[in-house]
Amino acid sequence: MKSVPLTAYPRALSRRAAVRKLRAKGRVPAVIYGRQIKPQNLELNRLDLENLLHHAVSENLLLDLTVAEDGRAKRLALVQEIQHHPLSGMLLHVDLHEVSETEKVTVMVPVESVGEAAGVKTSGGVLEHVLFKIKVRALPNDLPEMIQVDVSHLEIGQGIHLGDIKAPPGVEVLGDKHISVLAVAAPVTEAQEAAAAAEAAVAPGEVEMIKEKKEDLAAGAAPAARGAAPQAKGAAPAAKGAAPAAKGAAPGAKAGEKATEKTAEKAPEKGAEKKPTERKK
Repeated sequence: MKSVPLTAYPRALSRRAAVRKLRAKGRVPAVIYGRQIKPQNLELNRLDLENLLHHAVSENLLLDLTVAEDGRAKRLALVQEIQHHPLSGMLLHVDLHEVSETEKVTVMVPVESVGEAAGVKTSGGVLEHVLFKIKVRALPNDLPEMIQVDVSHLEIGQGIHLGDIKAPPGVEVLGDKHISVLAVAAPVTEAQEAAAAAEAAVAPGEVEMIKEKKEDLAAGAAPAARGAAPQAKGAAPAAKGAAPAAKGAAPGAKAGEKATEKTAEKAPEKGAEKKPTERKK
């Protein structure tokens, strides 16, 4: 990666209001980090930075940084992160990482496909870009701005994994070698698209119906459970009332015994009265 010159300026103010004024003047707040230095607040000219990004392949820039009013020589720095406004895309903040020419660094590098896959050209397949960036390690001057991968030989069902990528000299690709980076998938038929659309249309209704049933069951179970409690409470008095009935059952039984005894006594007497009458006749 070829280094490009850029001038930065020391920044004393770091509060939000001061940063807004800084952006209004056409400057971009930045911070430079490093293993052997303390983080330093800087500000960059927005037009200069935008010009560098416009002519660069990616946002991976190697800078020959000159800090104004600083007695040190130029500092080699990598653009680590650039923050953009989500709507306007305006540059908001830049993180720089000071590096040494003799020490390897690890960065994320974008991947670009080259050529048209055979499975796409002849069979109507779809080229799927699984990973858009991969992690590499190299000396700052050996870092590539982008890694290009030839996909012209890929048929449907074939792909390129991380271990298949041939990095430039002095560059090491990091990560699991079996991770897929690019692949050619089979084309989707109209019937499959219609079935997927039908499932997507039916699925929400089914979920709502199941949800309603669950809510109805839960709502019906709650009153039943609540109503069961008073019944249990009401059962206790009934049990208490049953005790006196049990106590009173003894006199009732004695009265019944007396009644049966009386009827038994009366029956023989009536029979005895009938027999003498028969004798008199």
